Amino acid sequence: MACLGIDTSNYTTSAAVFDGETGINEGRLLEVPPGTLGLRQSDALFQHVKHLPGLFSSLRTQGLLHDIEAVGASTRPRAVEGSYMPCFLAGEGQGRTLADVLGVPFFPVSHQQGHLAAAAWSAGCLSLLDAPMLAWHLSGGTTELLHVIPEGGSVRAERIGGTSDLSAGQLIDRTGILLGLSFPAGKALDELSRQADPVQPYRVKCEDLTFSLSGMENQVKAMAAEKRAPAEIARFALETVSDVVRRVTVEAQNRYPGLAVLCSGGVASNTRLRYMLTEFCQARFAQPQYATDNAMGTAILAHRLLKRGGSAL
Repeated sequence: MACLGIDTSNYTTSAAVFDGETGINEGRLLEVPPGTLGLRQSDALFQHVKHLPGLFSSLRTQGLLHDIEAVGASTRPRAVEGSYMPCFLAGEGQGRTLADVLGVPFFPVSHQQGHLAAAAWSAGCLSLLDAPMLAWHLSGGTTELLHVIPEGGSVRAERIGGTSDLSAGQLIDRTGILLGLSFPAGKALDELSRQADPVQPYRVKCEDLTFSLSGMENQVKAMAAEKRAPAEIARFALETVSDVVRRVTVEAQNRYPGLAVLCSGGVASNTRLRYMLTEFCQARFAQPQYATDNAMGTAILAHRLLKRGGSAL
């Protein structure tokens, strides 16, 4: 029983097939002009429409598009009222069309739910989706600490903490652009930071599992104005993000004892963050290729919803 998943996020076009145990994801980053911090939604939507046929062709060439029994697509950023982003219309539109042509169910899910499913599967613990847990969604647009509970074959996530302003991914990308790196800057900033000696992180203030990173951006700009070494600035930024996320995670574990911690989203592929949360919080992480935006989680959820008789729309 194979299911097709589609995800058209702000910076990656993805299509994946999952058969209940194994899966293949095909993805392509959107093209962002050098020196800029992103794309207009209209430009992102246009690129998704162009990229999807090639991804489907690649899956077909690998012999994966036969006997598809359900199609899933991410239709919004988060499964909450008012969550909307035009770029998801590309995946939703093609997903609904394919489902109608094939005569199979279509399952809409959120981008965030897909991240959680891909993280659990790639970490080798898909069963995490069947019990309450804590989860971080750490990406370019989101830094949320979630209390996650099972809901049919999918999950329902309640935000209990995270940033009040700038996301961790935004801070990382802005730091990278400031240092002359390409967008998105996470991987390059990670590599650059490993060239620096250990540094003391900036002590970000936390209140009720919530924190602000806007002051940290000012610290980074000040260091750049002082002509500090790029590697030192990179390490300072990543050490600070890792430190505050670790402190909030520890506090959440005290409030929700016994719950596993799962980390998803592109920022969760950062090596320092992975070390800190694994060492101090026993957190589980998506494999790096499934931490970034992908359609695997969407395909996994479509498979689970189909198997458990979830409602298609």
